Amino acid sequence: MHNERELIRAIQARAARQGSAAGRLIKLAIGDDCALLRPPRGGELAITTDLTLEGVHFRHDWHPAESVGHRCLARGLSDLASMGARPEAAFLSIALPREFGGRWFNGFLDGWMRLAQAHGVALAGGDTAEAPRGRGGRRGIFAADVVLVGSVPAGKALRRAGARAGDILYVTGALGGAAAELRALAMKSTVNRKRDAEKHPHLYPEPRLKVGARLMRSRLATAAIDLSDGLSTDLTHVCEASNLYAIVEQEALPIAPGATLHEALHGGEDYELLFTARPQAKVPAKLSGVPVHAIGRMLTCVGRRRIPGSADCRIELRVEDGRRTPLPPGGWEHFRKKGKRGSGST
Repeated sequence: MHNERELIRAIQARAARQGSAAGRLIKLAIGDDCALLRPPRGGELAITTDLTLEGVHFRHDWHPAESVGHRCLARGLSDLASMGARPEAAFLSIALPREFGGRWFNGFLDGWMRLAQAHGVALAGGDTAEAPRGRGGRRGIFAADVVLVGSVPAGKALRRAGARAGDILYVTGALGGAAAELRALAMKSTVNRKRDAEKHPHLYPEPRLKVGARLMRSRLATAAIDLSDGLSTDLTHVCEASNLYAIVEQEALPIAPGATLHEALHGGEDYELLFTARPQAKVPAKLSGVPVHAIGRMLTCVGRRRIPGSADCRIELRVEDGRRTPLPPGGWEHFRKKGKRGSGST
C-alpha cells in the first residue's frame, strides 16, 4: 500500500466480494461520508465496539496476520452472540504501521473476511490512519477499532440481569483452551499457526452465534454473557447484574485438553457462552452442535453473609471433597494493579 486511497480501495474491493447476501440492513455502505442502515421492522439494534491493540491483544511475533484479523472480528461477534443478536454490519477503523502494509495487511483482511463471510456480516465503513512512529524512529503500533451492529427482536435480547435464585448455571464448549494455547505461544512451543490446521481456541476462536440465537428464540436462558475475560470475572458480572451469588462445581467444569484448572477458571478469550436457566427448563446436551454443561447454581443474597476472603467475591467453588472456597474475579482486567494482572490476554 502506497497511500490511503489505495488502502481504502483495497478494503472496499474485498468488502464488495462478500456479495449481496451480507448486510440486509445496509442501504449504503463504503463510499460516502456515512453508511445508511435500515432499522429492522419489529426489532432492535445491538451495537458493540472492541479495541484491538498490538502488545495487548496480540503480538506480531506470535500471531499470524490472518489470526489478528479473525480475532478482531470474533470478539465483537461473541458480544452479539451473548445477547442472541444477528450480526448485520461492521465498521473497521485501523492505525496501520507503514511496515504492516502489503502482505501483512492482506493476511489480516483474509482472516477478517473469511469469518465475516461465514456469518453474513458486511463491512459497511470505517477509517484508516498511519500509526505514528515512536522514539528513535521505531515503527508504530497497530490498532484496530471494530464496531458491530446486530439485530434482535424487540424485547427479546439476552441480558446479564435476569438470573434468579435457584437457576442452573451452564457453559458451552470447553474452558481454558485459549489460555493454554496462549501459554504455548509464550513458551515458544511448537504451535501450528495455520488456519487450516486443527482448531485453535486462541488463534481462531469461534463465536457462538447460532447458540445465542437459539437461546434467544427458545427463551431458555434467563441471563447470558460471553466468556471473554474468564469464568470467574464474567460470572461475577452476571451475579452483580442479577444481585445473586453463585456456586460452581469444580468436578462439572469442562476443562479443555491441555488446560489447567486455573486457566479454566480465570483464562479469558474462550468466547463460549455462560448462561442461566430455570431448574425445570429442559436444556439439551448440545445446542446447535455445541456441547452444553451444567456447572453450578445461582443463590439468593437475602440472609446470606458475604463470602469470606474478598470484598467483591460473589462466587464459591465447591471442590472434590465438598468444601467450598471463595472464587474472586481473577480473569483479565485492564488497569489492574501491578502484580495482579489477569491471564486472559497477551
